[in-house]
Amino acid sequence: MNTDIQDLLAFVAVVNAGGFREGARLSGKSASSLSDAVRRMETSLGVRLLNRTTRSILPTEAGRLLMDRIVPALGEVTAALDVVNDFRERPTGTLKLNVPLSAARLVLPTLITPFLKAYPDIRVEVVAEESFVDVLAAGCDAGIRYDDRLEQDMIAVPIGPRLQRCATAASPGYLDAHGRPEHPRDLLQHACLRGKFPSGAMPLWEYERDGEIISVDPTGPLIVRIGGAVDLAVQAAIDGLGMVYLFEDWLRPHLHSGALEPVLEPWWQSFSGPFLYYPGRRYLPSPLRAFIDFVKTAPC
Repeated sequence: MNTDIQDLLAFVAVVNAGGFREGARLSGKSASSLSDAVRRMETSLGVRLLNRTTRSILPTEAGRLLMDRIVPALGEVTAALDVVNDFRERPTGTLKLNVPLSAARLVLPTLITPFLKAYPDIRVEVVAEESFVDVLAAGCDAGIRYDDRLEQDMIAVPIGPRLQRCATAASPGYLDAHGRPEHPRDLLQHACLRGKFPSGAMPLWEYERDGEIISVDPTGPLIVRIGGAVDLAVQAAIDGLGMVYLFEDWLRPHLHSGALEPVLEPWWQSFSGPFLYYPGRRYLPSPLRAFIDFVKTAPC
């Protein structure tokens, strides 16, 4: 068997991107060169690695097994080669992070600019999505998630605020017209603007006071995909359509301006802040090592 490592990289790029055209755009190569690389691999290995249709490119079972093994291995090779960065005066390279939109909006803004000013030879690429992904399989160096969604084989470092709250709010006009809830169960009688994860799961609204935890499943006229469409729900709440339930930090500017009014604030539930997580492998890319060190010393 004689498979070139560049062909392996091309295969990984196509699978991660879900197609030759997008893989070419992300990798800076032509779609035809990626197609030729995958064809050479399939010929060399004697098995089909991709199922090609007019609408999608998906790995076969053999392709999935190859991805499971080769992505971590390529990561180790890349990290091992990156050791030479230790001999540079300043680390260089690309740091790719996979984060939820909340982290991109509430955590990274205070970190990325000072980090890049401190390390001008490093470039940061941020992928914001709500699905919990295998960072290596997604071609990322590290991710940000909350502790109840961390994989056991990952190393986690606290990043950003260590305590956060989920807030409930509505416009003063809506509350004047429909009343102000005094208990979380009162929300069942109100119009509530809900969020849904890409998986289809719709998280309950959770509240806590004096040791009592209450979860409610209210209804309302608007459901948005958690991620890029959340601001639509916020604006709908400002416009008087109903109540919104979101990170307090996200809603704070509107609470301060008076566009939104806090609802059930004594019941707002606190939870621990997010973590930067990354694979516990021997060699880490120098941009990731630099970012980890920076995060550890940054004020929360």
